[in-house]
Amino acid sequence: MNLDDMYRETILDHNQNPRNRGHLENPTKTVGLLNPTCGDEIALELELDGEKVSDVRFSGQGCSISMASASMLTEAVKGKSAEQALALAKNFKEFLTGSQNPENLGDLEALHGVSQFPSRVKCATLAHNALEKALSDKES
Repeated sequence: MNLDDMYRETILDHNQNPRNRGHLENPTKTVGLLNPTCGDEIALELELDGEKVSDVRFSGQGCSISMASASMLTEAVKGKSAEQALALAKNFKEFLTGSQNPENLGDLEALHGVSQFPSRVKCATLAHNALEKALSDKES
């Protein structure tokens, strides 16, 4: 299996078997975002314990890229501090624009091929934008 096949398998797995899909009983933060270009929509629910992301769920509908990315993101940020979660989202977005090499992105690195398609970058970063909004917006 070559690297591209492995990446495709990771994306398909997260799309077909999403992690952390659903709703939290008592979310601390909830943010919904829409990608008007393609119609993808995501709702991200966070449960914060102080500054730590103790739990996270997502819901919504969209293409395999946006749903797989949301699944990967929720796995990556669970248990991290808000600062670490924000850094991961920023690092991922920089990785997709080619301005930085990946740093501890885990499964999110499977989305590297998306960078060749600017319209798909919006799909891959939708959940990350919701995370940034949730963690930087005091009212969400």
